Formats: sequence, C-alpha cells, structure tokens
Amino acid sequence: MPSVKIPPVLRKHTGDATEVDAAGSTVGEVLNALVAEYPETGEQLFSGEGELNRFVNIYLNDEDVRVLDGLDTTVGESDTVMILPAMAGGQ
Repeated sequence: MPSVKIPPVLRKHTGDATEVDAAGSTVGEVLNALVAEYPETGEQLFSGEGELNRFVNIYLNDEDVRVLDGLDTTVGESDTVMILPAMAGGQ
C-alpha cells in the first residue's frame, strides 16, 4: 500500500503520525483515502471545489506531480506520496 509522508502542520490531524498508509492507484485516490481516514486534513489539502489547494505541493517518490499527471498520476504499492505545504515569508 502506498505511504504518505505527513508534514508537521498536518500531524495534529493524524495523531502525530509522520507517515501513514493510504490505499489508491492514483495520487488523488491516495489523498482522498487520507482525508477519509483523517477528515481534518481535507481542509488543508483541498479547496471547497475539491481541487488541490494552490499552496500544497505533492510529490511522488521525490518528483513533483505537476510535471507528471497531477492527481491522476499512477501510484504503485511501494510508492511514497509526500505532502509539502508551500513556504512563504519575507517582509
């Protein structure tokens, strides 16, 4: 089953887990399985229209899914999906 690396900002919603398993054959299915198991993560990941929030970056095995097939990117049983919130700052 694919695993999902959980960033610190979402860990309060996953019982402080740094990584969880989530079933799915695409990145979108894996993220939806994560939200089904941990509903509070949904607001952080998806907009009200169900689109991935623009400040959330998703990687599959260290490759940005935006250069692949986005949420339709195929995921294998031993793959890792990484959620990285965009960083902002400055003055």
